[in-house]
Amino acid sequence: MGNYEVYQSPFSWRYGSMEMRRIWGEYNKRHLWRQLWVALAEVQEHFGLVSTEKVADLHAHMDSVNVDRALEIESEIQHDLMAELKTFAEQAKIGGAILHLGATSMDIEDNAEVLRIRQSLNLVLDKLVSLLLIFAEKIETWADLPLMAFTHLQPAEPSTLGYRLAQYAQDLLMDWQDLLQVKRNLCGKGFKGAVGTSASYAELIGVENLILFEHMLSERLGLSFFSIATQVYTRKQDYSVISGLAGLGGSLYKFAFDVRILQSPSFGEWNEPFGKKQVGSSAMPFKRNPINAEKINSLGRALAQMPRLAWDNAAHSLLERTLDDSANRRTLLPESFLICDEILSVATKLVKGLQISESAIRRNLAMYAPFAATERVLMALCKQGADRQEIHERLRIHALKAWDGVQRGKTNPLDKSISKDLEFQRYLSETALQNLMDVNNHLGDAPQRAREFAAALRREIEIRPEI
Repeated sequence: MGNYEVYQSPFSWRYGSMEMRRIWGEYNKRHLWRQLWVALAEVQEHFGLVSTEKVADLHAHMDSVNVDRALEIESEIQHDLMAELKTFAEQAKIGGAILHLGATSMDIEDNAEVLRIRQSLNLVLDKLVSLLLIFAEKIETWADLPLMAFTHLQPAEPSTLGYRLAQYAQDLLMDWQDLLQVKRNLCGKGFKGAVGTSASYAELIGVENLILFEHMLSERLGLSFFSIATQVYTRKQDYSVISGLAGLGGSLYKFAFDVRILQSPSFGEWNEPFGKKQVGSSAMPFKRNPINAEKINSLGRALAQMPRLAWDNAAHSLLERTLDDSANRRTLLPESFLICDEILSVATKLVKGLQISESAIRRNLAMYAPFAATERVLMALCKQGADRQEIHERLRIHALKAWDGVQRGKTNPLDKSISKDLEFQRYLSETALQNLMDVNNHLGDAPQRAREFAAALRREIEIRPEI
């Protein structure tokens, strides 16, 4: 972790995986810069500008990143890319003199940035697939378990646990599809020089060769280029990328918030996994706080703000380019991905180890589900010829009496009081009324749709393109 006496970003040690940190680390950035310089030299060799010997020398030193030396040079010249360039040139005694020929800084920096974005999206998409498959397993396991559904945080009608889980997974599947599309659409700036006109390269190889020149570079890098660019690629692309990440963050945020609600004692239906030696509170030894869900919500709020900054960078990139996005992009891009990486990891652990209290689910169902069944009773009695208004009033009286008992901690008596109501038995038998009050007969096709969604999710992922 380095020097403990000075501030360190929590993203450099607490949040995010080591793999994601490496993508946004100095070594990977500078190594990508060197790869781009070598690719540029290789293509220039094709046009007779660079000798084979010089290209071979650059290849030989491409992996010799020396951050300390580059920072030493940067302290003198105040330009990070030029400092890396000079470090590379010092090492490559034969080829160093032709490095960066015809290029501007952003021909290197912007293309490297898009390569890092792609590396990061691959990691995010891979983790999201793992989470979706865990959700699919949970959905199938709990497809038939009835529970009480809530609207406005008030008891509504029965549903099933699998169906509720499918709602979160459906949102996440949409995020996966959106991020796949973002990745497919990624483009680098290309090699177009100071204001995007490719004038410097035209001087070197001729205007007639510019299309082939960029095509060869695109092939070497495996990266499409924008056909139009200024000194930079359009910052709308950053907005698109970060908005996709924030959308995923929003889906995970909702799930985590619901976990917190359902873990509260008044519901008590779900619990986060809790380690044997885990401490919930420094003051209250009994506490089992939903710290994982709270972390997702906390980091999710930070991620939700990032698209606004990306919007500003795109909207305020005046004329062919201004530098007022440069400093904030040093944290905007890596921290957006590191937040997303962290909350995906936490959510995966949470879903995998989610503890389900079937007894609490049954308790809440027994307490509230009979109220929802009154609508079924009303419809059934009316179909048998009963007066709708009279039946509605009788049901209302039964329900209010039962609710009063529930509020005083008693077992909900509504199913018994309705099934034994002699006025209702004029139209339906006691057994028929009991069947109408049975929660298992009021789930619609939720269990089937939950299972079908899980199967469709698996098929979607199995046929996914290479990411």
